Amino acid sequence: MTKTKVLFVCMGNICRSPSAQGVFEKLLRDKGLSHLFEVDSAGTHSYHIGGRPDNRSRHHAQIRDVDLSNQRARKVMQKDFEKFDYIIAMDDENFKNLLKICPGVDLEVKLYSMMSFSDNSHYTEIPDPYYGGLKGFDVVLDLLEEACEGLLKILL
Repeated sequence: MTKTKVLFVCMGNICRSPSAQGVFEKLLRDKGLSHLFEVDSAGTHSYHIGGRPDNRSRHHAQIRDVDLSNQRARKVMQKDFEKFDYIIAMDDENFKNLLKICPGVDLEVKLYSMMSFSDNSHYTEIPDPYYGGLKGFDVVLDLLEEACEGLLKILL
């Protein structure tokens, strides 16, 4: 059986996309479905390549039993469009950036917006918490938990 491959993408791959990866991996683990999926995250920019997720992201994730400790930032590569079945952008800007680097129109069907899997009508994007207060990291996790549940329903 082949695994469904999911890639979460934000700008620097230190806040939102690693949190999405961690939340989705926890959801899969809790439901005994980890063996069916390969999950990763990346950024559209190379600001933090090799770095760990933001301390605030790790702290707020850890409170929810979401583990980000083994993740390291990386940049999206063209070969990701071949490898992954779903490439999920955290916001419109990164969705547009993904469209620009997508190596072929036929692969654009793999691109999705994270909030398209959520019923939340107050947010259309996962907001970037990097320059905001600590509450922003909890908002991100709340939104990701709901959207990941919606994503999993579609994938099963």
